[in-house]
Amino acid sequence: MLSYILSLTSLLTQYVADFLWFLLQCIPAVLALHSRKQPLTFSNRKGLECVAPLFSSVEETPQQIPTRVKGQIPPWLKGKLLRNGPGKYEFGKYQFNHWFDGSALLHQFTIKNGVVTYQSKFLRSDAYKANIQNNRIMASEFGTLSVPDPCKSIFGRFMSRFESMDMTDNCNVNYVIYKGDYYVSTETNFMHRVDVETLESQEKVEWDKYIAVNGATAHPHYDPDGTAYNMGNSYGGNGANYNIIQIPPQKSGPDDTCLLGAKILCTIPPKERMKPSYYHSFAMSKNYVIFIELPLKINLWKLMTAKTLGRSFLDGIKWEPQHHTRFYVVNKRTGKILPIHYHTKPFMCFHQINAFEDQGCIIVDLIAQDGGGVVDLFRLQNLRQSGQALDQVYNSLGRPLPWRFVLPIHVDPSSPVGQNLNPLSYTSARAVKEGDRKVWCTYESIHDENLLEAGGMEFPQINYARCNGTKYRFLYGVGFTHIVGDSLVKVDMHAKETKVWKEAGMYPSEPVFVPDPKATGEDSGIILSVVVTVKKNQSTFLLILDAEKFTELGRAEVPVQIPYGFHGIFVQQ
Repeated sequence: MLSYILSLTSLLTQYVADFLWFLLQCIPAVLALHSRKQPLTFSNRKGLECVAPLFSSVEETPQQIPTRVKGQIPPWLKGKLLRNGPGKYEFGKYQFNHWFDGSALLHQFTIKNGVVTYQSKFLRSDAYKANIQNNRIMASEFGTLSVPDPCKSIFGRFMSRFESMDMTDNCNVNYVIYKGDYYVSTETNFMHRVDVETLESQEKVEWDKYIAVNGATAHPHYDPDGTAYNMGNSYGGNGANYNIIQIPPQKSGPDDTCLLGAKILCTIPPKERMKPSYYHSFAMSKNYVIFIELPLKINLWKLMTAKTLGRSFLDGIKWEPQHHTRFYVVNKRTGKILPIHYHTKPFMCFHQINAFEDQGCIIVDLIAQDGGGVVDLFRLQNLRQSGQALDQVYNSLGRPLPWRFVLPIHVDPSSPVGQNLNPLSYTSARAVKEGDRKVWCTYESIHDENLLEAGGMEFPQINYARCNGTKYRFLYGVGFTHIVGDSLVKVDMHAKETKVWKEAGMYPSEPVFVPDPKATGEDSGIILSVVVTVKKNQSTFLLILDAEKFTELGRAEVPVQIPYGFHGIFVQQ
């Protein structure tokens, strides 16, 4: 008993010490409260429709059901559109706090011979099964802490605050492909293999059992031969590292697993080891991986004490615009970081569009916005607002727009300081030499007024199979004159012209480009998007657009409610 008390005392002493250290870290933030400015506003929209039903729990549809097809579906379009996103936001009386927290609901639209069927199933993750069994939130998510066992004593519930924060396997972001198998992924250490025919959940995969990382993004990139690249952080006694991961394209034998043979291609130390940047994706050209270190910082000191203080992972993330945004360029063949320090103004970015090489430069296109409050604004209490409160939330979001940067691969030591190193005549982006190995980058806005009127865009997509890592012309995405996407857009990057599909009261999801197998044009194909609505007299539907003309060919109406989701892929058959 005495040894137990001594051990407990030692443990509590350590936590008190950690807590005091945490308070020291917080002093600047507390002082800053007295000089906090009014929230930034980026627009002045009024009268937005309440979209709370799009962030409500739904039931799964485990068996395929027919849809009502209107218009025409091209006979060559055969396959499955797979979508991922949150579908359940509470267990018992306990609710999630953030859009990113909801339990993964997997969707499947099967298209064949002009007929479309729909089904959906919740991912049977460990987190989901434990939540169902205990009727409460058992695993901490991005913005929500797990709920202590109400059957424990008060002391037991208090002591549970001092346990480490578990990592969730709620893979609700995207579908990814490794070695020919399909997985659902989030940004933690876990993925789940899924049978795309039945949507049945299969085995759970842990990244750290194969390589020394503690998680990976849900947006890998692929070489033409199927070699996959991803990025993930690792954490140790000296803080964090960013890691570029390479995964072989094929299985080596029947006993091979998805991550067997994976290796760390390059490790990048953050500017601040205890405050690495949050990132959702990265860019890749033919020969280089491009990582963007944003001024959205993860405070590891706060994360280590978050559960003790009743805080979530989200509470450890802070926008710090006093830092520049930095580009790291890594050679895919050698794993070496180019010795040039590329930096630019602070901006927020979830998704890159494409990257390609031309005349000794890397051109990086991405969706960027001013201000870094977007992650915090996606709390469910904000997304479920109505009236003026909803307008205020939307107007606090920066407009996401396509930006182009140019990164010179080599810097001539004889070039004078102040020289623009961009030799490309087709872009006004600047890369100004500040020193032998330092370049200040200024972006070019690659859009027209129509895209501004559409509220900017997110969820960017291209003809990936043809254009990833190479020059391209056409970009597709979701327009945002609402807090969720309310239009689809097509941007001609050469002419800087935008085409828009929009229907009142309808909210489309990420567009997925499906190429016409017999056509030769970059935009010859189909755009698929799941369009949801809060209107009770109208149906959710799968929209089918002619990608070239950007006009509707048909739609498949679904007789069940579908929540607003994240990402997906098309499996062509």
